[in-house]
Amino acid sequence: MTDSADTPTLFERLGGVMGIANLMEVLVNRLWENVSANRNPFVHRMHDVNGRAGFMFMVTAWSIEETGGPKCYPGRDMHEAHVNMTASEHDWDVVALEVAATLSFCGVAPQEAKEYQDIFNSYRDTFLEATGAKRDTSVA
Repeated sequence: MTDSADTPTLFERLGGVMGIANLMEVLVNRLWENVSANRNPFVHRMHDVNGRAGFMFMVTAWSIEETGGPKCYPGRDMHEAHVNMTASEHDWDVVALEVAATLSFCGVAPQEAKEYQDIFNSYRDTFLEATGAKRDTSVA
């Protein structure tokens, strides 16, 4: 699968299923231990209900599809998946920082890291709307 006849997909450039699975294992383990992320009570409930392995599977399958790999994500769309969650922009930012740190830690090349982060960040408004987060429009 390619973006064009000569350009491999991000899925391919990240190492396919196994490469993405390895990245998501690191990411999920980082998120599981992140004190800031775990201050949100919804995150604790998600840990109890889905467990680490279930969450890792869903994040991996989502990432495979979003990067141009095979259709394998069995979950709900991002709005529906987060509609019962209460979160803030800060909660989003904590996860976004872990995504960036994981990609760097795992040695993902800058172009591929940027492309993955762009995909992830394209869901920011959907997530914030679903969770009822209030946008901080104050100027610092």
